[in-house]
Amino acid sequence: MKNLLLPLISIKEYISLNHKIYPYAMILGIALVLVGWGMGLFFAPIDAVQGHSYRIIYLHVPMAIYSQLIYWFMAIWSFCFLVWKIKIGPYMTISAAYVGCMVTFLALFSGSVWGIPTWGTWWQWDARITSTFILLIMYIALLTINSSFQNINKADQITAWVVLVGVINIPIIKKSVDWWSTLHQPASISLSSESSIDSSMLIPLSISIVGVGLFLFALGLKVSRLMILKREEI
Repeated sequence: MKNLLLPLISIKEYISLNHKIYPYAMILGIALVLVGWGMGLFFAPIDAVQGHSYRIIYLHVPMAIYSQLIYWFMAIWSFCFLVWKIKIGPYMTISAAYVGCMVTFLALFSGSVWGIPTWGTWWQWDARITSTFILLIMYIALLTINSSFQNINKADQITAWVVLVGVINIPIIKKSVDWWSTLHQPASISLSSESSIDSSMLIPLSISIVGVGLFLFALGLKVSRLMILKREEI
């Protein structure tokens, strides 16, 4: 058990494991993204209502999913850092914030592009879009807070506390389409019930979600390694 937890405790062990995992995660992630997007763009059928415009789902849905999952990842590491003083916690939190900021921006951007032919407008201040926009502001604020203190330890602690406070926005994003009347459609994919999307569209979407996840995981590994090498003498 100690050997399994060592990469989470030892900076040097994490760097070593990071270096080994990164190329495999990146290559597999890119390959799955290309397969998923290729199937979705060229082989999935035309939607009866939205026509070809729905195909941006293969970018938008993975980005929307991971914009929230990454914040949960940050919250877990922030909690571990504050409670158990795990040294690697801030590196995982901030590297995830960089990735999360990019992902959330792409979720909002792709959603706006999708909204033009679907809703007739690129932006609408409904509950889902507004709460996701707040998430983007939170990512930017966290990065700004962490870089604005000369005392690194103080910056890491304040950042961790802010991350935990900000968790309250994630359930709001998730449940916004159920709690309020919005333009945004309910989730097409469900783990607890049958998905409302046809399998010919669901399969490439699922592949895209897994591929994007691996790519973002690899990207997070790269960012965290660069942060550690910049701050630590290894």
